[in-house]
Amino acid sequence: MSTPLQVYEPFRAGLPPLRKYWKSLWSRRTFIAEYSRSELREQHFDSVFGQLWLILNPLLLSAVYFLLIVIIRGSSDSTRYAHLTATLFLFYLVSNSLTGGVKSITAGQRLILNTAFPRIMLPISAVVISIIKFLPTLAVFLVIRAFLGLPFDWQMLWAIPVLLISVLLALGLAITISCINVYFRDIANFLPYMTRTLLYLSPILYEASDLKPKLKTLELFNPLFPILDSWSRALVHGQTPHLSHLLIAFGWALGIFLIGTYFFLSREREFAVRL
Repeated sequence: MSTPLQVYEPFRAGLPPLRKYWKSLWSRRTFIAEYSRSELREQHFDSVFGQLWLILNPLLLSAVYFLLIVIIRGSSDSTRYAHLTATLFLFYLVSNSLTGGVKSITAGQRLILNTAFPRIMLPISAVVISIIKFLPTLAVFLVIRAFLGLPFDWQMLWAIPVLLISVLLALGLAITISCINVYFRDIANFLPYMTRTLLYLSPILYEASDLKPKLKTLELFNPLFPILDSWSRALVHGQTPHLSHLLIAFGWALGIFLIGTYFFLSREREFAVRL
């Protein structure tokens, strides 16, 4: 008996059968893993120097930013450097997801035109790559933390739900921006400026407690603000994050993921015409 063919009729918008779609996506989880590894090999991260640079790049950036803080403030301490390093590493998880996700659809043009598969696999692969890049930096931070003499505490385990929220946010942003880039290609050129602005508006070069009351509105309009503040409280200070910050962060992450996924799935079958 011949295998039945699945025919996709062209349309402008509309969700596919979600149960069948997610089942098809889950069945291709091995492909997502292998596709992510192939992208890493293409970027030479399978070599010793590639993995070394993966750690050195954010580490050197944190050292430069710390030097600037010392020059501007006149003094600093080990806790401030630990905060800067920890938050910068987590910021790069989201930033790399955006950078990899923005062109994940347009760069996979040949694959999309010649193969039937859930297109959302491509931005998901970009996030998987970012997670693989992030894990070595997390190990490096723990070494730095021990070297600085900061005590380890059970409250640090709060970093796990904060990390999960960060991954959900990164996934939602990657899915959203990959779809937007199909229609507006110039967004890839503006992305470096957007991520740089987001870096300065987030509690990385400073701690949330340093903000003046007039600037507290940053907590409401920056989805990374409560995430990075909670990450620093748990992983650097060994404190329990504010419940309100966790709820706000989860609300941002879930909202962006649901809206971005709906937008992506409703336009997915139109990508072949746009590419």
